[in-house]
Amino acid sequence: MTLRFSTSFHKLLPVLSLFAVMGCSTSKPTATVENTPTVTATPVTPPYGPAEIKQQILSSEALKNRFVGFALYDPELKQMVVEHNADKYFVPASNTKLFTFYASLKMLGDSIPALKYVVRGDSLIFWGTGDPTFTHMDVKNSLAYDFLKNRKEKLYYLEAPFVSTPFAPNWSWDDYNYYYQPERSVFPIHGNVVKFVKKAGSSSYSVAPKRFKASVKTDTARNANKDPFVRNWRSNDFQYYPKHAAATYSVEVPFIPSPDMTVKLLADTLKRSVTLLKKRALPQGGQTFYGLPADTVLKRMMQVSDNLFAEQLMALCSGALSDTLSVERAIKHATKTYLADLPDAPIWVDGSGLSVKNLFTPRSIIALLQKLQQERPTERLLPLMATGGQPGTFKSIYQAAVPFVFGKSGTLSHVHNQSGYIKTKSGKLLLFSFMNNNYSATSIEIRNEMVRIMTEVHEKY
Repeated sequence: MTLRFSTSFHKLLPVLSLFAVMGCSTSKPTATVENTPTVTATPVTPPYGPAEIKQQILSSEALKNRFVGFALYDPELKQMVVEHNADKYFVPASNTKLFTFYASLKMLGDSIPALKYVVRGDSLIFWGTGDPTFTHMDVKNSLAYDFLKNRKEKLYYLEAPFVSTPFAPNWSWDDYNYYYQPERSVFPIHGNVVKFVKKAGSSSYSVAPKRFKASVKTDTARNANKDPFVRNWRSNDFQYYPKHAAATYSVEVPFIPSPDMTVKLLADTLKRSVTLLKKRALPQGGQTFYGLPADTVLKRMMQVSDNLFAEQLMALCSGALSDTLSVERAIKHATKTYLADLPDAPIWVDGSGLSVKNLFTPRSIIALLQKLQQERPTERLLPLMATGGQPGTFKSIYQAAVPFVFGKSGTLSHVHNQSGYIKTKSGKLLLFSFMNNNYSATSIEIRNEMVRIMTEVHEKY
């Protein structure tokens, strides 16, 4: 017999399925296996690569309405990972010190030339090389001091020719009173600053060098000035405003160097007579007395962003070219001799980055970082840099049990940059330059956003 099905049979399928289920439910229960593990789907981690990093740069709310440049380079692949305005020029601020660092490695030896001298009978004639560490208040260095202190000859100081101006082009003249802008000179002493210190419970303050104490006048009437100590614009006279003095403080104010002042301070600190020789050419056949290891001076410049050290290092570099010291001549030589192959010609005018005339591109900074990496072993290079979580300008950022960011920051008004090396959790060592100009937010906001993005690169890339 042939069975015939209605064309509407498909409508019965849900009902039949229901009967099937009910039939199963009335059958004998099957045995269950206890402690059967539950299988949970592993969440899929979103990819994090060049596109995601660039999107972070482009979409960051904190970076809107400002000029941003970014370059991230992988030296193993020998290629850029991310570029954004990498070929545009930015004011680098203290990222300039990376260039000073490289020039110093190329032009200075293992030790810093502390001074030069000749002996003529019972006289020792000496002159400066630009070394910034002589009796510096924060650097342990007594080498040149002991050399002069213990010589049996009479001491005669001769001012070496120095053609650079005390301030470089476009330095802020109204920052002359602040510790970060001491004047450049041929023989810095005490860091070219006067240090005022007041401790809790004391009614008076100390002055170092003591010679300047007589030059301080107290003004109890005015309270308009925000700083407790203010040096007169073009003299070494100081005003003290007690109404602005805290219970404790340590304030450094630059003084104006001169040959006469250098001799007076040398005599005070050496506790022996030093005579100034005026209007004389440098003697022939001078010998060089060497001081601190170059790495010690470079490390301080890089980690605490010491502007005087940066300027004086370029003056020291010029001493390898001529007896006449010149920051500008050293910069010109380094640019032409060692940096001619950068992607974009650097506009480089000072050693510290205080000048807004300096202009570098992120990709040129990457090329400089490559040169440093190729010419100096990583284990000797990275410890000289500012390091995340360690004393220096990166102390409060990139904090981790194992440091992962090494480099240089740079800050001026409406300028904040970071460039250097970053270690990722995947084992890569990448080169980066992150530059921000022309913003109206605070530098702290800009810094925090850079830290957030670079920390993600460390964790995810």
